[in-house]
Amino acid sequence: TMDLSYMESVMWAFKTLFDKGLIYKGYRVVPYSWAVQTPLSNFETRLDNSYRERDDPTLTVKFTLEPATHGDSGYREDGKLLAWTTTPWTLPSNMALAVNPDLDYAVMEKEGERLILAQATLERYERELKEYAQVATVKGSDLLSRTYKPLFPYFELEKPQAFRIRPAHFVSTEDGTGIVHIAPGFGEEDMELARADGIPIVVPVDVAGRFTAEVKDYEGLNVIHEANPKIIKDLKAKGVVLRHEQYRHNYPHCWRTDEPLIYKAVNSWYLKVTAFRERMVELNQGIDWVPAHIRDGLFGNWLANARDWNISRDRFWGAPIPVWVSDDPKYPRTDVYGSLDEIKRDFGIRPFDLHRPMIDELTRPNPDDPTGKSMMRRVPEVLDCWFESGSMPFAQLHYPFENKERFDANFPGDFIVEYVAQTRGWFYTLMVLSTALFDRAPFKNCICHGVVLGDDHQKMSKRLKNYPDPTEVFENFGADALRWYMLSSPVMSGGDIAVSRADIGKAMRQAILPTWNAYYFFTLYANIDRVKAKARTNQKGVLDRYILAKTRELIGAVQDRLDHYDLPGAYAAVPPFIEALNNWYIRRSRQRFWAERLGRDKQDAFDTLFTALTLMCRALAPLLPFVSERIFTALTGEPSVHLADWPDVEKLPREEKLVRQMDLAREVSSATLALREARRLRVRLPLRKLTIAHPEAHILAPFKDIIAEEVNVKEVVLSDEPTAHGRRELKVNPKIGAKIGAKIKEVLPAAKDGRWVEREDGRIEVAGVILEKSDFEMRLITQEGVAAEPITRGQGLVVLDTSIDPILQE
Repeated sequence: TMDLSYMESVMWAFKTLFDKGLIYKGYRVVPYSWAVQTPLSNFETRLDNSYRERDDPTLTVKFTLEPATHGDSGYREDGKLLAWTTTPWTLPSNMALAVNPDLDYAVMEKEGERLILAQATLERYERELKEYAQVATVKGSDLLSRTYKPLFPYFELEKPQAFRIRPAHFVSTEDGTGIVHIAPGFGEEDMELARADGIPIVVPVDVAGRFTAEVKDYEGLNVIHEANPKIIKDLKAKGVVLRHEQYRHNYPHCWRTDEPLIYKAVNSWYLKVTAFRERMVELNQGIDWVPAHIRDGLFGNWLANARDWNISRDRFWGAPIPVWVSDDPKYPRTDVYGSLDEIKRDFGIRPFDLHRPMIDELTRPNPDDPTGKSMMRRVPEVLDCWFESGSMPFAQLHYPFENKERFDANFPGDFIVEYVAQTRGWFYTLMVLSTALFDRAPFKNCICHGVVLGDDHQKMSKRLKNYPDPTEVFENFGADALRWYMLSSPVMSGGDIAVSRADIGKAMRQAILPTWNAYYFFTLYANIDRVKAKARTNQKGVLDRYILAKTRELIGAVQDRLDHYDLPGAYAAVPPFIEALNNWYIRRSRQRFWAERLGRDKQDAFDTLFTALTLMCRALAPLLPFVSERIFTALTGEPSVHLADWPDVEKLPREEKLVRQMDLAREVSSATLALREARRLRVRLPLRKLTIAHPEAHILAPFKDIIAEEVNVKEVVLSDEPTAHGRRELKVNPKIGAKIGAKIKEVLPAAKDGRWVEREDGRIEVAGVILEKSDFEMRLITQEGVAAEPITRGQGLVVLDTSIDPILQE
């Protein structure tokens, strides 16, 4: 909105859409912000927490039927129709009542007063109707065309089309009375019904949400904050209120002012989104969404139900709608401009500023007026700011006036990221304009993160200041700790989180401190012994080869996940590596680092740790930029890790067999130590035997001594038959019912009875259904009292002989 070049591109977009027949002016009921005196688009009411709980008065009021005429068929008796409304302020604008012709309506009588409401709603009004007796039942169709007396006299001259009972199939009995009060100027369905049946449309509310002089008793009152109490009081005085109560419901609010919106009929300019809605759905299929469910879920559903976009705003600041019209309806003419040159051609002036009021000063005689008296004047509206946001890909380059080749070469954009509500905001408007103008999706890859909430569990807001001071968080925990906390949270998968200082501290302990500890260990002993380490990968030791292969795994996993814009996946690859580095490699290599003389083995250990640390920093630079920078530059003397090349995994040993062996040995050790801890058997207490029962137990033969030392047992026994030590039990995740439907009734009993087959790829087939690894848990059930712990997701187990041997203790 600030730059002339940007605004000219927006003008071009409007003119192009107009020439395609996609722009029209319409009189519709739209969300209206009386606080800023402008209509809003339907998607603006879905942004953030625009819908919030609000208490409003509700009324059930009586509309008295006029005496039946000779032309009336069906129900001809007198009576009062009960209508329920949550907007009492719209009752002065009532023009009709709507019933569902297919519903049954009860006629309830007491002392000569007859009340009419849907049969299905009688229980809802049991308190008010307890002294009434039902004297008749009629179809909604029997009530049609009957007239009634309006509650207020302001629009009585609108007869004969007003104040009649009309058919409407949108009328239901889910709430209210089954009879709907119709105020066409303040309800979308009301206006549709009015247009179809010729019902007058009245809108006695001004731009500021105040009643006009047409409603003289309430003139000047704000319909939201001032009018309701007075209207309710007057209706009660007339004796037409059956029920008055407060109603808590979710109601849309203005995202700029937080004031409740109203729905109001206004003239607006529209973009005909419905004309290319199906094409947007098609183009969306080519976008890579993260998380993936957004494509066919939140965004896909929004596109499939897209409505025409109200693109005009009754505001002063904004990109002007570039339309000039004749000020004399006798000589109509409309001119639409798409460039500054076109404006100069007709007005003789090339604007240097397209904002109001300068642009509004451009007028010229109407070429179609032979009298020469009428003038061409710009329409007063400006464009919705979201139209400008949606123009970003081309308007930032002043396309098509400049940079055409650059735009063509770089559109659609490779990547975009914003929070999930932009599926109904920026992502949506980008998609609309890109499809309408270029028949292309606006971007190739999109990350949708969730909302970071403040202390009050509401969206963080600079206006509300409902968040902790970022400076304080950075000083106490560091920026990387906060970044790591975010990466590990549901916010990266489109969920919401409330910032927790405790969780940020936990992230620091889980990632930052272990990484720093590994670096500190290296520098401490390298400096003590004056060891000069270098990066190399030709070490022969088992532990060295293993950690270098794990470093390769880390780099490959992070690279693969980042290539797919999967930040949580990249994060998930890091903790297992840090665990392997700190609690396995460094811990089991300490004696090598502490050796008195600098021999080959000690040099290999320092070189290996140096290599792992520097490569890790290069891989973690996008995730932990500050810690990685500090460690990398201190170790290498290079200017920045962010200027270093991404590590080439092919230069690192793969060692797939060794990794599989050592990973299993580590898991066996962890499970055994967990057994010791659960039975309060300290690690220093030697035990007789550990049995490893696993289909691949044999691969651990070279590592039996390592395992025995790690868990302090005399003997390690390997068994390839886990079922000899326990019974396998398949535990199906009940949540898969949403995926497999009725088949769940067959799957659960079959799983319980053991009627399942394990496939080579690790998936399970049960009752004809293939279960993915995330759909089940495999358990190995051992005899009661046996010290056993499952490993590798139930594929095997470790069995620890917990009997204490006095000889071993000695």
